[in-house]
Amino acid sequence: MPRSVNAVASRARRKKILKQAKGYFGARSKVYTVAKNAVEKGLQYSYRDRKAKKREFRSLWIQRINAGARMHGTTYSKLMHGLSEKNINLNRKVLADMAMNHPQTFEQIVKAAS
Repeated sequence: MPRSVNAVASRARRKKILKQAKGYFGARSKVYTVAKNAVEKGLQYSYRDRKAKKREFRSLWIQRINAGARMHGTTYSKLMHGLSEKNINLNRKVLADMAMNHPQTFEQIVKAAS
């Protein structure tokens, strides 16, 4: 009896990895074993950086709010405390956008918080 191998599934598995490695440099996009390592590492980075991206954006928003607040004579910390005391529920993303693109509205929010 001939040996039974599932060549169709094996080839599909390898093609899937090589397709994911498309655009990589040199052997990383051509040689299966090298491509497999590169793709696995890339997936690890993408998983990690989806989390890191959230932290980086929050940090950026805080910097923008702080810069806008200091232009109006207060600090980020005092502004956020004032907003929470006055029950003004605006998240940092919205506040940062206002500080950058709508300075008049942001100035009114700063005055309301103080």
